[in-house]
Amino acid sequence: MQNVLATLQAGGAMVYPLLALALLAAIIVLEKGFVFWARTRLPEPLRGLIETYRYSWAELESGLASLGSRNYFGAFLSTLAAGRAQPPWWLESRAGDEASLIEKSLGRWLWMLETIVTAAPLLGLLGTITGMIRAFRLFGSQGLVDPAGVTGGVAEALIATALGLFVALVALFAFNYFSQRQARIMDEMERLGTRMIDRVRLDREGAGDEAA
Repeated sequence: MQNVLATLQAGGAMVYPLLALALLAAIIVLEKGFVFWARTRLPEPLRGLIETYRYSWAELESGLASLGSRNYFGAFLSTLAAGRAQPPWWLESRAGDEASLIEKSLGRWLWMLETIVTAAPLLGLLGTITGMIRAFRLFGSQGLVDPAGVTGGVAEALIATALGLFVALVALFAFNYFSQRQARIMDEMERLGTRMIDRVRLDREGAGDEAA
């Protein structure tokens, strides 16, 4: 730990904003990881139940209630189940509105990770420039004035560059992972929502045939 701290201190002033970006990225990754783990789970039996079309609405509502009020799948599918007496076009509109809100919630702070991907290497490059300027200042008309100072300037440039690239890579992998997870979840919601709306249409057609 002492060696790590000593290395970071040798990186110059740019190390501090880079560490701030690293801390911010870590907080966002932990927050998004918790949200995707805790609030986007859909039990396989419940998914299979919706896929079969052969279920009672009471059974489905009981399964959705077990997910909890903060589960995104539960909130989305419960909206459709609660409005099943409405026309299909109304359900499609409500499903679109609910899905839009969920997508915004899932994507919250992802723009910050994307910004860190761009900003961290630029800060590292700025640290490289300041480190090299510090090293070149030690060259005078009489040659090299302070060899140790040149080494320190080069070290500052390399440490800032390496730290900036490391932070950017971690943020890039996290951003891509959560973006892919978000896209898969929204596709799954759209598919299951379509299944439920089709079930509402089947119920209405069955009721119409019985009336005829």
